[in-house]
Amino acid sequence: MTTSRKDQTTLHGIAPRPGTAAASGADVLGPVKPASGEPVKIGVISDGASPAVDNTAQLGVADAAAAYLNERRSGIGGRPIKLYKCETQGDPAKGADCANQMIEDGVVAVAIPESAVADTIWKPLADAKLPAMFFGSSNQDLLADSESMFTLSDPLYTLLQLPIGLAKKLGVHKVTSVVIDVPAALHTTEEVAPKVFADAGLDYQVVAIPPGTADMTPQMQNVLSGRPGVVFVIGNDGFCISAFNGLRAVGYDGTVSGISQCITDATRKAVPASVLSGMVVSATVPNGGSDPSTAPYDAVIKTYGHGIDNTAISGRGMFVTLGALATALEGISGDITPKSVIATIKAMPERELPGVAGLRFRCNGKAAPDTPAVCVRGGLSTTLDDKGQPTKFEVLGSTPIGD
Repeated sequence: MTTSRKDQTTLHGIAPRPGTAAASGADVLGPVKPASGEPVKIGVISDGASPAVDNTAQLGVADAAAAYLNERRSGIGGRPIKLYKCETQGDPAKGADCANQMIEDGVVAVAIPESAVADTIWKPLADAKLPAMFFGSSNQDLLADSESMFTLSDPLYTLLQLPIGLAKKLGVHKVTSVVIDVPAALHTTEEVAPKVFADAGLDYQVVAIPPGTADMTPQMQNVLSGRPGVVFVIGNDGFCISAFNGLRAVGYDGTVSGISQCITDATRKAVPASVLSGMVVSATVPNGGSDPSTAPYDAVIKTYGHGIDNTAISGRGMFVTLGALATALEGISGDITPKSVIATIKAMPERELPGVAGLRFRCNGKAAPDTPAVCVRGGLSTTLDDKGQPTKFEVLGSTPIGD
């Protein structure tokens, strides 16, 4: 795979383009500290556009983030980042191909934001002892890897701990998960969740619906007849729109919650504000609202980006993942190899996760001892206002990760 002209421009510091937020964003971005010398090869794997979701914003964000890191944070070890990118298109076979491409390209580490095919990406990388920073994954084998895999999301928080906490707060005894029928979502909701909910003393039901289902009224009628308790929706915005409107159509008046990907401008246009107002949703990253941790991302996209939709949550996931990899490698020196990258990441002290409202990470295998690849405890939630917009973002379930 060859890098594009845009990739090549990330090898050295880039001056902000005329007419950007260079002046207003200077304080947020920090002083200019350009990287120099031999580039450090970093891989990026994204699903890009797939039948289920469109994550093409991730690739533009990767370019912008690399440009920012190269100009403002001295790249990695003082050397500029050179990106090698690959798209899976949500195809498991292409996921494995992308992993093998990273190995062939000789990158020293790989950044992977949320991916529907993480199951096939991680194994070739792990077998090659090539370190990979995932935004998140529910694959138990990946999470159990103590050698070279690292993930930036608590796998139990978004899909399990948040709806459990909400049900207990409301005094409800059941949670019904309405979930998009893709492997990445079904593993946790069908295989992991039943025991976790049972241990929490709650009844639990999964309703899996294929992506692209425009009218979910029949499925939501079945949900209603099952006395659902809290309905927790897991999918992209188009999926959630159909679920929310289906619940409204059948007259469900109970509590509805969901994951952060449910709530976009498209959702606010297609779902009545009365349905969204007061809804508690998980948040993988702050998106909207006025949380100050969103400022660096917004400034990077405005200063270094090219036509990127800065409301795309998947783009923020890329920013966090690539930023966390660079943060974990602060202070690395000498030969930068997969082996030295792994050692540096494991030895890092606890630090703030870039752009995630104060959530912290440490990759020493102690965040969740049964899943040593996990680097984070807890997560974010927010309550929507009467316009369906996030209010403040709250860190929940985060405790210090010790030695």
